This record gives sequence, C-alpha cells and structure tokens, in this order.
Amino acid sequence: MVTPSKSASEKLGRKHLIIIVVIVLLGLVAGALMLRGGAGKKAVEGQGHSEEAGGDDGHGHGKETAKGGKDDGHGHGSEAGGHEEEPAQGPNGGQKFSEGDFGLELKLSEEGGEPKFKAWLTEKGQPMPTAGNEVAVTLTRPSGEQTEIKLTPQGDFLTSNQIVPEPHVFEATVAVVTPKEPYLFTFEKQEGKVNLTDDQIKAASISLANAAPGVIRSALQFPGEIRFNEDRTAHVVPRVAGVVESVSANLGQQVKKGDVLAVISSTTVSETRSELQGAQRRRELAKTTYEREKALWEQKISPQQDVLQAQQALREAEIATANATQKLLTLGASPSSTSLGRFELRAPFDGMVVEKHIALGESVKEDANVFTISDLSTVWAEMNVAARDLQQVRVGEKVVVRAGAFDATANGTVSYVGSLIGEQTRTARARVVIANPKGAWRPGLFVNVEVTAEEVNSPVTVSADALQTLEDKPVVFLKVPGGFVPQPVEVGRTDGKRLEIKSGLKPGASYAAAGSFVVKSEQGKSSATHTH
Repeated sequence: MVTPSKSASEKLGRKHLIIIVVIVLLGLVAGALMLRGGAGKKAVEGQGHSEEAGGDDGHGHGKETAKGGKDDGHGHGSEAGGHEEEPAQGPNGGQKFSEGDFGLELKLSEEGGEPKFKAWLTEKGQPMPTAGNEVAVTLTRPSGEQTEIKLTPQGDFLTSNQIVPEPHVFEATVAVVTPKEPYLFTFEKQEGKVNLTDDQIKAASISLANAAPGVIRSALQFPGEIRFNEDRTAHVVPRVAGVVESVSANLGQQVKKGDVLAVISSTTVSETRSELQGAQRRRELAKTTYEREKALWEQKISPQQDVLQAQQALREAEIATANATQKLLTLGASPSSTSLGRFELRAPFDGMVVEKHIALGESVKEDANVFTISDLSTVWAEMNVAARDLQQVRVGEKVVVRAGAFDATANGTVSYVGSLIGEQTRTARARVVIANPKGAWRPGLFVNVEVTAEEVNSPVTVSADALQTLEDKPVVFLKVPGGFVPQPVEVGRTDGKRLEIKSGLKPGASYAAAGSFVVKSEQGKSSATHTH
C-alpha cells in the first residue's frame, strides 16, 4: 500500500513542476518580445526623424508640413513614420530637424523687415562649430521657379545674405554638408494660401486661365468727340428770297438726291423765268428772219448785208436765252415750270435732315440756312493730340474708337492731322473717319480714341482682370491644389485686355482670371492678423 501511494505523490509533483516551467518560459518569451518591440520603436523614432522647419517667420500664421529627413548620403535614412507630428521648436525659436546624432534648427527670421534664413547645428545635443559646414536651402514655388539660398557662417550660427521674398509659399529642400557626412531635409510652407475647393471656385464665378504667349498692342489714349462728316454735310440755303409755299421734308427724315424739300414763291425766280421766255421768243423770231433773208440772198433778191444783220440778231437772241437759262440753273430753279415764281428746294445728295429752320408761310432770305442735311453713313471722330505724341499719330495709323456711353467699338485710320498747334491748348487737331452703317455713332457722342503705337509679341501674357495688388505689389493668384496662392509678378505692357508678364509666371501656369478680386478678398480675411 505504501509503494503505490508514493508513486502517486511523485507523479503529482512532476505535473506541478512542468506547469511552473511552462509558465516561466512563457513569461520569458513575452518579456523578450516586449523588450525587442520597445527597442525597435526607439530606433525608428530616433533614426532619420525630421520635424517642422522654417518656422517663426514673424507672421504668426501659415501652414507648414515637414516631409522628413532622409538620404544621409549612405542610404540609411528613413522617413517619419505614418503620422503627422507637431513641429518641434528649438531654443532659438526655429524648427528642428534631426538625423541620428545630428540636429539642425532652421528659422525664417524677419529682423529689420528682411526675411532671411538662420541655422544652428548640433551634434548629440551640443552646438557644433559653423566653420567647415555648408547649408543651402532650395525653394520651389508653385510657379515652378526654383531659388537656391546659401547660408554662410556668422558667429555661432549660419545666415543667408539673400532675402526670401514673399509670399512664403514653397516646397523647400535643406542640404547640409558636414565634414563627416551630408544630410537632406524637406519641408513646405503655405503662408497666405487661400483654400478654396473646386465647388467654391465655381460658385464664386472665378474663371481659370493659363498664361500663354500673346500680342500686346500698346496704344495711346485720346479723348474725342463724334462729329458730322463735313465732306458729306450740306447747309441748304434758298439762294433767292421768297415766301414758303410748302415744306415736305421733316427733321430726321432720310432723303434722296433731288428730293423736293420745300417750295418757295420768289419774285426773283419769276423775273428770271420771264427774262428767259422773252429771250426764247426773240430767238425764234430772229431765227425765222435769218432763214428768210438767207433764202432771198440765195435767190439774188436781197443783199448779203441783210443776211449778216439777221444772223447777228439771231446770235444775240441765243446768247440772251442761254444767259437766262444759266441764271435759273444757278439759283437751282428749273427753266421749265407752270408757275413763273415757283422755286423748288431740292436735296443735294442722299442723307438725313438733321436741322430744319423753315415753316409754311415764312418769308426767307436768300442766305438763310433752312436745312442741314448730312450723310451719316460715315462720321468723324475728332481729337486733340499733344505735341509730344504727334510723332506716333500720323495719317494712315490704325485706331480703335470706343464709345463712352455704351459698349461699342469701331476701327478706322487717321485721315487728318493738323499742321498747326493751338496757342492755348498746345495741341493739334486730328480726325478719324469711321463707318456708321447703323447710325449708332451720333454726332456729339464722347469717345476714346486708341492709336496703336506698336505691337509686341510677348512670351507670357495673362488676362488684365487677373492682376491684383497686395501690399502695393502686383500679384496674380496662381492655382494650386486646394486653392490659390498670390504670385508676385513683374508686369510690362498692356492693351487693356492682355497683360505682359516679364517675370514671375511661366507659360501654361493656371491662374484666377475673371473673379480674381474674390480670391483677394478671401486672402485678406485669412491674413487679417498678418503683421510684420
């Protein structure tokens, strides 16, 4: 009985021992795994990590995103892992980058109103001497323009002599070369960006366009006025005194050449017609006498002297008839009329009655201006040209005439430039003949005359609506993912529609054209606290 009892006790002790051993082994494995995981996490966080860069630019706003420090020149750099961290700030107020034992603090300082980069180098947390180290920051702006800014030692830090122009919207690459090894860090800065979605852009009626080559026509601007074409304007006068019997033309009426405008009863016309009729009768009698005397002379009955006298009388009668006829034609009266004193006032050419100073029963004088008729199919645009511009305003130059009261334009050429300069105005008179088929260009209308001075092919042009001003500087709002950024530009010539861009934009760049003022207003809201 003792032996079996001892065997059972031994078996029970062995089971307990095995369980205890297994538990201990599991604990050791779990501990090893935990220790290994902690060490791996520490290595990831400590190797190749870079924080937000370029901070504290004196503006107090602007989104910055660090893209990590990598590529230390030996192929063992790593990017920040899978989550976005808050930018780490260094003791000098700049943003920190780290790569192993190496550390970089970069600050966009705006001392004295001039934004410049400053950099401090550390190794194992201790300051490094600046001598023998090289730091360069390459900025890539949304327009594609790249700028390299080199930092030079100045005491215990490095600084750039080159100013970093606004806006501070760019992607940056920081290249550091130390005596031991090189380092590379990247970050981006989005100060002043206007965040707008595609739906918001469409709702705000902001149109997008691309910078492209174009022709800029520089022009001189002159105020002018539409006037009658005096070469096709007539001041109709009766040329005889009389009493108005009838008026058939009305103000504003279109008339044809030869149309009767009015009928006047004139004693002068009556006397001239009576004179003509008397001369015609004498001519007929003289002709009959001459033919009879000639026949008698041919029959040897009458002497030749009688024939010559009759011929002389005929010639005098013909002259008197022609003289009376010419008088009537000069007055504008018809030689044949049923009424001796009837005088018909007729239109000299096709045109419109623009003035009327005659009424039924009125007594008019021979020099009274009773009608003004003008052919409005063409009109004159007259302007005053200053002496300094006379070299560019010459006969034959192309011009564009723009109405001041409504949206209308007409093309023409300079037809006349005065030879004299006015003593008071110190300007010369010039005129442009423009077609007026629909009568829209009415005399008296104020216009603006643009004389094309030159045409220049520009490699980069934008719509004139795209230009805005920020802090007294010309900008164009460049389209970037998620919105717009103000892009400083240098402008050149403009013709009112297109604007030449000398620098700041590349061909093909997308920008806000019509409605760019909406983007400016949004930018103003976001930078209301922007101070230097």
